[in-house]
Amino acid sequence: MLAAAPAFAAEKLTLMLDWFVNPDHAPVVLAAEKGFFADEGLDVEIVAPADPADPPKLVAAGKADLAVSYQPQLHLQVHEGLPLVRVGTLVATPLNCLMVRADGPIKTVADLKGRKIGYSVSGVENAIVQALLAKAGLTPADVEMVNVNWSLTPALMTGQVDATIGAYRNFELTQMKLAGGQGKCFFVEEEGLPAYDELIFVAHRDNLDRDRINRFMAAVERGTQFMLNHPAEAKKIFAAHAPDLKDELNATAWDATFGRFAVSPAALDHGRYARFETFLHQAGLVPEVLPVGKLALDPGAAE
Repeated sequence: MLAAAPAFAAEKLTLMLDWFVNPDHAPVVLAAEKGFFADEGLDVEIVAPADPADPPKLVAAGKADLAVSYQPQLHLQVHEGLPLVRVGTLVATPLNCLMVRADGPIKTVADLKGRKIGYSVSGVENAIVQALLAKAGLTPADVEMVNVNWSLTPALMTGQVDATIGAYRNFELTQMKLAGGQGKCFFVEEEGLPAYDELIFVAHRDNLDRDRINRFMAAVERGTQFMLNHPAEAKKIFAAHAPDLKDELNATAWDATFGRFAVSPAALDHGRYARFETFLHQAGLVPEVLPVGKLALDPGAAE
């Protein structure tokens, strides 16, 4: 009877994604499917949001343990007073791009004057657009921002907007091509923004369970390593996670995303966060330069 009893009960942890499940989340999905979370004594609930702007707010409100978010958004939200801190990196390179129709009138960022730009996440996308416009000699008053929520590609293809921000070069470009269109990306890190971590894990800074977060990151790291060591098997396991992940869009996006994941998710690049914070301040988007320790940490490092 004693042998039949479980040795311990797995600790529950709720992870809010930034979007519906897609190849950007591959290491997390693999950690779940391969039992890496269970090996760390964790029962991880992976939840897709109803609104992509909600996840960090839910963590700040204590309604989720971790959220997948964006480094630029983190800087802005910490300045707004949200008790958030970066505890890990998922995708370590920018994916965001300003997407336009390849056959449309927008040939340079300066051509956006008088045009509509669609976005999904308020705050962060507006700030990125402001920085891109400034380099092109434009101001936010020169464009109209339109919240299209999940529908970035459809809004662009139907002419609802002239460009989108928040479209990912590894996903929406393929989505547009499969739908019969042709998109063009202006890469944000080539248009005036410093390089940054696209997808990060954020936690409540005043309620950190470092041990549990460390175990979560260890499992995600194993997921990334499995991808690198067994790419074909990893792709098959990911595709089997949900029916819609088997389609051509997700298969192509998988290939375009491979190699962009942080190989050591918990490790923190202090310089990257300091540079982006300074950039936001110089652009007039935040009132002061916060020390990196107010924005991000390595949960395994000594306090």
